[in-house]
Amino acid sequence: MYSPAMADMMDYMWGGDSMYGFGFPFFGWGMMLIWIIVFLIIGYFVYQDANKRGMNGLLWWILIIIPMIGILALLLYVIIRETGGQKTLSEAKTALEILKERYAKGEITTEQFQKMSEELRK
Repeated sequence: MYSPAMADMMDYMWGGDSMYGFGFPFFGWGMMLIWIIVFLIIGYFVYQDANKRGMNGLLWWILIIIPMIGILALLLYVIIRETGGQKTLSEAKTALEILKERYAKGEITTEQFQKMSEELRK
């Protein structure tokens, strides 16, 4: 029992031409635009986080914004990202500390150590 009224109703529900593509909210052009914006914003935050963690931010951004793969890539990123976070300046080794370690290991001589430490203190 097919009727033209039923066809019009189905077009309306599925975002057909009867409502200029803004029919059923999850399938119309308006909702598609909203989802694209949401994934671009999420991709931006993943990009920033990946760069801070020493990972390839651009690659993760591209994976996040690809339709249908983006959700899986986001879940994968959250699972495999390094949990340590970025190091603060006090936790990171300074150049002088690295130089002292190299000297203690015997990788450089006393003269090299003194010359390099003077250059670092300038």
